[in-house]
Amino acid sequence: MKSNHIVSASALLLILASCNATKHIADGEHLFEEATVHIENDTLDKDRKELFENRLQSFVRPEPTSKLKVALWNMGGGPDTTVGFIKRWIKRQGKAPVLLSEVNQEYNENLLRNRLENFGFFQAQVTSDTIIDGKKATVQFDAFPGPGYKIRNVQYDVDSTKQWGRDMADTKNQSLLRRGNNYNLDVVISERERIDVAMKNKGYYYFNADHMLLDVDSTVGTHQVDMYMTVKPETPERAKQPQRIGKIVVFPDYTQSAEGYSREIPRGTEAYRGEYYIYDPNHKFRNKVLANHLFFHKGEMYNREDHNMTINHLVNMNTFQFVKNDFVDSRDSANTMDVYYYLTPMKPRTLRTELIAKTATVYDGIEGNVNWSLKNAFKGFETLTLTAFAGFETQTGGGVALNSNFIRYGAEASISWPRLLSPYKWAPSRKYVPRTFASLRYEFLDRRTAYTLNSMTFNFGYSWKENERKVHDLTVAEIIYAQPRNVTEAYEEQIRNFPTLGHIIEPQFSFGPNYVFTFQNNMEDRTHTYFVRSALNTSGNVLGLIQGADASANNPEFLFGTRYAQFVRGEADFRHYWKLSPNTMFVSRAMIGVSHSYGNSIQLPYLKQFFSGGPNGMRAFRARSVGPGLTNVADLGIDEFFADQTGDFKLELNAEYRAPISGIFKWAAFVDAGNVWLQRRDENRPGAELTNRFYEQLAVGGGLGLRVDIDFLVIRTDLAIPFRVPHVRTNNGWVFNAIDFGDREWRSRNLVFNLAIGYPF
Repeated sequence: MKSNHIVSASALLLILASCNATKHIADGEHLFEEATVHIENDTLDKDRKELFENRLQSFVRPEPTSKLKVALWNMGGGPDTTVGFIKRWIKRQGKAPVLLSEVNQEYNENLLRNRLENFGFFQAQVTSDTIIDGKKATVQFDAFPGPGYKIRNVQYDVDSTKQWGRDMADTKNQSLLRRGNNYNLDVVISERERIDVAMKNKGYYYFNADHMLLDVDSTVGTHQVDMYMTVKPETPERAKQPQRIGKIVVFPDYTQSAEGYSREIPRGTEAYRGEYYIYDPNHKFRNKVLANHLFFHKGEMYNREDHNMTINHLVNMNTFQFVKNDFVDSRDSANTMDVYYYLTPMKPRTLRTELIAKTATVYDGIEGNVNWSLKNAFKGFETLTLTAFAGFETQTGGGVALNSNFIRYGAEASISWPRLLSPYKWAPSRKYVPRTFASLRYEFLDRRTAYTLNSMTFNFGYSWKENERKVHDLTVAEIIYAQPRNVTEAYEEQIRNFPTLGHIIEPQFSFGPNYVFTFQNNMEDRTHTYFVRSALNTSGNVLGLIQGADASANNPEFLFGTRYAQFVRGEADFRHYWKLSPNTMFVSRAMIGVSHSYGNSIQLPYLKQFFSGGPNGMRAFRARSVGPGLTNVADLGIDEFFADQTGDFKLELNAEYRAPISGIFKWAAFVDAGNVWLQRRDENRPGAELTNRFYEQLAVGGGLGLRVDIDFLVIRTDLAIPFRVPHVRTNNGWVFNAIDFGDREWRSRNLVFNLAIGYPF
């Protein structure tokens, strides 16, 4: 099986990495394998001590080369420069080993002692020892930090008779230096930067953090310090003067000349709104739209927030390749700066192609996309995108005939505006660029031995960021129309055997708003971070109430000759990232989907129903193969047709431990649990409806995974087996006693291999 080959190849590569590392180490030399740091201190708690040890270990230089990198370097010929093309390529993927003789232990001892002093341990000592094992060597550093010093008092020693002194003193309530906290140089640096930002927001453009001086007195008490923040005497006078904004000049179609950046307003350029000189002789951009993204105003005090917001907007307009701005002292008035923006547009047209191959235990497929984009399509920084896509999937093995062979193709046209197009004026956040989006998509799906499906989707809505962590997406109008065609006699026969398959080919028509809220702070360097995505989708609610639709009484209503769906659908995806160490992590996820179909519908449309199983969810079960509830669809006649299993409710729980192996290779162990359920009882699927004992119907599976993480791309393989199968009546569904890796038939039915791009969550 493919999974066995991949695991074997990975194991072989890791063995080569460990055995080959010292191949070219000369006699008398040793491979520098690792540096460890041990802190001798009984007053630090375990977690804080481990944190300090990891931080100190990261400062040791040079860093040892990973075993895998050394193995690749050796496999490429090592120091031999006469090797062929293939070996040279392999060698470039690796890196030469670091030798023990390259490690200056005295330098590192002084470096670590200095870092401990920066953490507030002013009486620190560091020693080191070398441990030799054959041709490998480890250097152990023993740190004796001594007592940590705490802050007793903080004073701002500034001239309160001057405006700049009063402005600086007004910021002390937000100080990061607080009485009773440990002294830490990183916090001191952050405090200087905080004052710098605060002063710039008060107009002091020429003031910077280097003008600040912090005196520390460590003789004031037992392991305490007094801190005095002051301004250096040599600080230039203009750094103490707030600056106003003068002329604002914009070159939106700028190409740098040999003479450098222009400092003149081209003749004939009139001030838009009386304050913005926008030089655009070819009229490529609309002045009104561009001016809405400039936050400086003539005559106002300089403000760092307006400075950053303007740059952020211009960069995120998806139009300019380079954005540069200059502040120049005005020749017309004192303490005034003229502002110049030099904007170099991107190429207006781009063409991008993508080819994606996918594989799983019993099927393979390929998809291709061609995207053509036109930037600044209507001179208002719009982005118009046309996409054509096609793909196919085919069964390649396994004991279950999925009958999932298909081809699909289609096209999509979308446009994005960097503003909110609305009859009502509202601005959720000035800091970020809001967007209005519209798209129209057509797709043709041909399940060659079953049916064809034509679908159209239209979306119009808004997307905006509230802050760095919170994003809102409001689709005011989402219209989905799907019409099945060419249903084969074989599929009709399957419907007679399994009536719920008919739901897949029902005409589908839904329309209504869709709102998505996303919160994430997992981009921050914290021990515990989170990702939360919640969504609410409705369809046909107002119209259904007006028409009095009642599908349960066989009295459905129609719109444009098609029965429409009426439902409320909500879902939530909650993820917790727990960083156990700099290189290991425990990740957990909970996904909940709920819905209520009423009026014109008795269940969700097929395209809106929830499913479970597949490479990004229940990895021990094939895609859409779990549930609903206690349903068993494994054996449905001679052809063993494998139905797409969907439901109106969903619960999925995942946990994954991630850790490094060597270099770009990482591994993971995971457990997944979940199922889907129906809103109403279905006579054809007993046990499929949601009950208050839903937790006894969870499918459970787990396994191991290998990841190849090369920064910009993560290739993921997962090998999993089921632990609990809901429809199995014995042992409450647990199937541990049936596991038999030596049985070929068991492996073909239960060993599920997934190959995917990116992490599952």
